[in-house]
Amino acid sequence: MSPSLPTPAAPARRGVLPALIGLLLGMFVSMLAATVVSTSLPVIIHDLGGDQAAFTWVVTATLLTTAISTPVWGKLADLFDRKLLIQIAISVFVLATAAAGFSQDTTMLIACRAVQGVGAGGLAALSQVIMADIISPRERGRYMGLFGAVMAVATIGGPLLGGVITDTLDWRWNFFIALPFAIAALVIQQRTLHLPDRPARRVRIDYLGIVLLSSAVSLLLIWVTNAGDAYAWWSPQTALMAGGALVAAVLFVLVELRSADPLVPLTLFRNRTFTLAVIASVATGIAMFGTSVFLSQYMQMARGATPTEAGVMTIPMIGGLLIASVTVGALITRHGHWKPYLIGGSLLLVAGSATLSTIEYDTNFALVSLYMFLLGAGVGTTMQNLVLIVQNTARPDEMGVASSGVTFFRSLGGTVGVSVMGATLASSAASLVADRRAEIATALTALGADGVEVAEQLQSGTLPQVSALPESLRVIFEDVYATSIAHAFLIALPVAVLSLIAIALLPNLPLTRMTTNERRQAAEADLATVSVSEGMDALAPTARADAGGTPDDTDSGGHRHAGQ
Repeated sequence: MSPSLPTPAAPARRGVLPALIGLLLGMFVSMLAATVVSTSLPVIIHDLGGDQAAFTWVVTATLLTTAISTPVWGKLADLFDRKLLIQIAISVFVLATAAAGFSQDTTMLIACRAVQGVGAGGLAALSQVIMADIISPRERGRYMGLFGAVMAVATIGGPLLGGVITDTLDWRWNFFIALPFAIAALVIQQRTLHLPDRPARRVRIDYLGIVLLSSAVSLLLIWVTNAGDAYAWWSPQTALMAGGALVAAVLFVLVELRSADPLVPLTLFRNRTFTLAVIASVATGIAMFGTSVFLSQYMQMARGATPTEAGVMTIPMIGGLLIASVTVGALITRHGHWKPYLIGGSLLLVAGSATLSTIEYDTNFALVSLYMFLLGAGVGTTMQNLVLIVQNTARPDEMGVASSGVTFFRSLGGTVGVSVMGATLASSAASLVADRRAEIATALTALGADGVEVAEQLQSGTLPQVSALPESLRVIFEDVYATSIAHAFLIALPVAVLSLIAIALLPNLPLTRMTTNERRQAAEADLATVSVSEGMDALAPTARADAGGTPDDTDSGGHRHAGQ
């Protein structure tokens, strides 16, 4: 008889929800701190004297360090105590967020946001890995719905709360609001999060891989953000940065192939599910990060909304994300089928990206709401479930790097997407303003003495506060920014189509009902069974000779005995 499986060390099912509360609260802190400033960014950048490039970099800095640090956190999760790691990530995130509240210029704000992204990378990677420790893929659908609900509440409540704080108090208080939630998350995790013991492993950290990955991603994003503005797309600077990024990427691959314990095991890409999920995650990242950032800017700079109103106006997108995330998660758990829902979600991503690229400053808001809902539903359906299906096939000892790998490419897609969309927006807006210079001059002349002051503000390079401009100028700039933002949204469309193709090609494998720890114990038990069988087979000829039987008979009996 085969040896019985060890008793799983994972917490009892009734203890899953209390353990998840700390994870959910940690994710809520991350999402709230990120979204609470989204509607306030135009005001923040204006007050700090920043331009469109600064606006883009305030967002990109966080996404950049999130993308770089995510695989590092994932690797650490396979080596160290995951509970301690996620508590460190929360602490780093919130302290950097609080420091951002004291920013005196955009440089300090960007630096604080970069450190904030390091903590965000840990929260994004570790929450997924810890979920795999305590909940099986088949059961995880309903809990993924809870993650989706928390994300939706934070994404709805954050912009609303941020808008109210900015309009009634001061935008700096947006950076302090997450502190009490972070303290609560740390306390709850300490009391309720009890993870199963894992086999001890020798610690090896791929420092050279970290440096090369950071260099490649940073050079790529700096080039994409500044090309076409600070220097031409075809220029010596482009050759240095793009070439440097390419060289660093090639060296990173070579180092990972030779490393005994690589940061990102390239063998993961032999897994068809992992490779296709990574491709699909890039589009999800662009849709999630890019559109959420520039939709807020569209509401304020193309429709004259205040920060509070902009938060209210983006509710349709978050509503789509909430409904799709909760509903699809429950359906996956109930029926065990995931592929039809992911294909449907990718179709919604394509539809949302295509329709948002057509918006103008006077587009009927009911249509804009529908477009946002479609995009939100696509993100809610695909985002968490792409991680789920990768975890379903990943080896238990590579769960951290596999989970963080998908999250890394989603963050990288979002980072590159925001950079490219921001560069496109800035270039398009500058071109459209130049085309309408005569109209702007006429409007300024009609304002008389007031026109001189407005002209100085427009020529300062600071991101204009469109809603405060005189009516004759406001209409011009609303049209300019609406058109520019629509052009930026168009970038997400071809990537969304690529995501649809990748999801359609994903192997339709059933979801296992075992947690990561249970799978590890089952694998160890299987190895023990194989060892016993091999030992019995080796001893069988001797036993048969002693009994006077034939080798064939003894082999057969020995094998049957070992396998019973």
